[in-house]
Amino acid sequence: MTTNAATDQARVAAVRVAEHPVLEALARIGFVGYGVVHLLVAWLVLQIALGRPAPDGDQAGALRTLAGQPFGRVAVIAVAVGLAAMALWQGLEALVGHRADRGWIRTGERLLSVGRAALYGYFAVLAAKVVRDAGTSAAESQQAMTARLLATSGGRVLVVALGLAIAAAGAGLVWYGATRHFDKHLDLGRMSAPARRLIGRIGTVGYVGKGVAYGIAGLLLASAAVTYDVDRARGLDATVRELATRPYGTIALWAVSLGVAGFGAFGILQARYRRI
Repeated sequence: MTTNAATDQARVAAVRVAEHPVLEALARIGFVGYGVVHLLVAWLVLQIALGRPAPDGDQAGALRTLAGQPFGRVAVIAVAVGLAAMALWQGLEALVGHRADRGWIRTGERLLSVGRAALYGYFAVLAAKVVRDAGTSAAESQQAMTARLLATSGGRVLVVALGLAIAAAGAGLVWYGATRHFDKHLDLGRMSAPARRLIGRIGTVGYVGKGVAYGIAGLLLASAAVTYDVDRARGLDATVRELATRPYGTIALWAVSLGVAGFGAFGILQARYRRI
C-alpha cells in the first residue's frame, strides 16, 4: 500500500468517526455539561461579589460544587465523558473537517479546532480529577507552576508571554462574539426569527463577557511575572478576587457573572443547534 493510499484510508476512517451518531450524541452532552459548568462559575462569581465564602471562582470550583450535590459525582463523570467526546470531535475537525471552507479560512478554522480540542481535553481531565478527589485546585496548580517558572532562567519572559497570549485569546473571544462569528457553526435554518435574535444576543453577551474576564486574567498573569506577585497567577479565580478588591468591584463582578452565565446558556443552546 502506498503512502498516499494509507493517508486516504486514514482520512476516510477519521471522517467516519467524526460523523458517527454516538460521537455526535456525546458531544451534545458535552455542550450541556460545559454550559452548566459556566453557569456554576457565574454563581460562584456572584457569591464572591456578595462577600460570601466560595470555592475557587473558576471551572474547577464549579466542578467541585457540582460534585458536592446529590448524584453530583455521576453528573461530573457525564461532563467529563462529554468533554472528552468534544475534544475528540474537534481533533478530528482539525484533521479532516471544515471542508466547506477554503484556503486560509479553512486553515484558520482548523487551528481554532486544535485550540478547542486542547481546551475541552483540559476540562475533561479537570473533571476526572474532581471525580477522583484530587486535592489541589486548578488555581493553586497554576500559581505553583508560575512560581516554579519564575524561579528559572527566562521563566519571567515566558510567563509574561503566556499572560499576553491569554489576554490576546480573550480579545479574540470578544471579537468572535461581537461579530457573531459563531453563527456559521449553528443550524440557523432550524430556528425561528425570534429564536435567532435571542440566541445571537445570548452568544454575543457570553463570548464578550468571557473574553473580557480572560483578558484580565492574562494581564494579571503577565503582571505577576513583572512584579513577582504569584498570588495574581491564579487564572480566572485571581481575576474575580482582584476585581472584588476594587471600588467598582461589585458592579464589575456582576457584569462578569452575567457574561459567563450568558456563555453557559449559549453552550446549552449549542447542544441543540450546533452543527456536528
